[in-house]
Amino acid sequence: MRETLRRWAAPVTLLFSEVQAAALTAWRRSLQLRVVVSTLALSLAVVLVLGLVLQTQIADRLIQAKFDAAVLQAESARVVSERDLSGVDPDREGAQGTLNNALDRLTNQSSAEAGAPTAGEFRAALTTGAGSGPEISAGDLDAITNEQAQAVASGALTTQYATVDGIPTLVVGQPVRTAGRELQLYLMFPLDAEQRTLGLIQSTLIVGGLVLLLLLAGIASLVTRQVVRPVKQAAEVAERFAEGHLDERMPVHGEDEVARLFESYNEMAGSIQTQIRQLEEFGALQRRFTSDVSHELRTPLTTVRMAADILYASRDELLPALRRSSELLVTELDRFETLLGDLLEISRLDAGVAELGTERLDMRHVVSRAVEAVRGVAEESGTPLVLDLPGDVYAEVDSRRVERIVRNLVANAIDHGEGRPVHVSLAGDDHAVAVVVRDHGVGLRPGEAGLVFNRFWRAEESRARRSGGSGLGLSISLEDARLHGGWLQAWGEVGRGSAFRLTLPRTEGDLLESSPLPLQPERADPEEGHPLPASVPTPPWGTPIPELPEMAEEER
Repeated sequence: MRETLRRWAAPVTLLFSEVQAAALTAWRRSLQLRVVVSTLALSLAVVLVLGLVLQTQIADRLIQAKFDAAVLQAESARVVSERDLSGVDPDREGAQGTLNNALDRLTNQSSAEAGAPTAGEFRAALTTGAGSGPEISAGDLDAITNEQAQAVASGALTTQYATVDGIPTLVVGQPVRTAGRELQLYLMFPLDAEQRTLGLIQSTLIVGGLVLLLLLAGIASLVTRQVVRPVKQAAEVAERFAEGHLDERMPVHGEDEVARLFESYNEMAGSIQTQIRQLEEFGALQRRFTSDVSHELRTPLTTVRMAADILYASRDELLPALRRSSELLVTELDRFETLLGDLLEISRLDAGVAELGTERLDMRHVVSRAVEAVRGVAEESGTPLVLDLPGDVYAEVDSRRVERIVRNLVANAIDHGEGRPVHVSLAGDDHAVAVVVRDHGVGLRPGEAGLVFNRFWRAEESRARRSGGSGLGLSISLEDARLHGGWLQAWGEVGRGSAFRLTLPRTEGDLLESSPLPLQPERADPEEGHPLPASVPTPPWGTPIPELPEMAEEER
């Protein structure tokens, strides 16, 4: 039985979840829905309060009118009863019949008297009460309580509400003087007519409230639609404009606030379109200039390279000063060729014509080839290279670009590592692979982690460089990482070195959410004895990264 109920409950629960999700989505996305629902909620509260106040006031007035008329009619009935029973002694024989006759005359006379105060139909009862003599009664006394009977016996006019045969009833009691002991006269006025009247009023208020809510919903929907429609239209035009359709404009109708807003937007869009076109033309001109200059320089560079190679090959036959000059010439030509190659690559990246040739590769081999390309520079500077490259870490990458990124990072670490070990680590998880290059040199000052990827930026202009960098390597590396849909991030702290982390998706086109390797190392606080977070890593050029725990900790 339990399994059957569970099988039946599962689709219902799923349907409820889908409806709830759809309702939440509609609530978040529809301004008109939120305004209409809010208007209905507030209107419902107002209608409920107003209906309760009206119902309470009408009920009080209706009951009070009934009460006043009942008291007046009871007083008139007392006068009639005293007139009829003034010579009657309730303790004599035949008093029962006399009370019955008096009660009948009271009812008939009260109904027949024209202009007499009336509270509607009523029933009457006469009784001598449980006093010194035997109790003689006429009429139904079931609705009379002992408390009311004692109060009437003491000579007071009393009123109370009771329920007789399921009908609310107002009971009015007062004493009546006779030739003997006093009698107690009770008039019972049923309130069923007032109850029906209140029910009709309540039904009218409910129906009127519902009709009013529907009217308010319609009015709110129409009014909101007049405001929301141009807003939705503006949002659609703005989205198309953001997608690159720079000719999109808002339709302007009338001279109201919305029309002035649309006119202002159109003016802004026109200004932005003009500026974007100017920037595109300037960027295209700049890229063409860079590309043309780079190409034009290759021809004289080739000639100079041939002459320099001849001089370098015969340097042993030259004077010492000329020998040193030939060596410097070849070195600077190497740097010049590297700079030209980087400029051409930058121009291709800026033009958006760079393409990825991805294939599934073992990242250990890719990183190893990049490290071997700069191992000679490391040996010249006496910098040990410590590699942590596990196998079976596969990813879909462009090997040429990834090798260039790692090569630039390792060369940069050698240049700034001051001969201390450079660690190269590789790791992967189900969604991403990461390479971290860590040096223990001078590090980066606060704020420089976001500048190292700028073109031609140098941390210290006077520092000797061994790799012959052009100042464009990290910029090109950042663009290569972006082509892969990856991250390239920097961390550094003065005196503790720096670290660069390359994170790439395992599968081309996947979105990154985390990295298999941490960017910044931990340090131990000598006083507390527990690790503290180092300086906050800065994402280069606005590269989006998830918030790191240490970042949140430092913000707190």
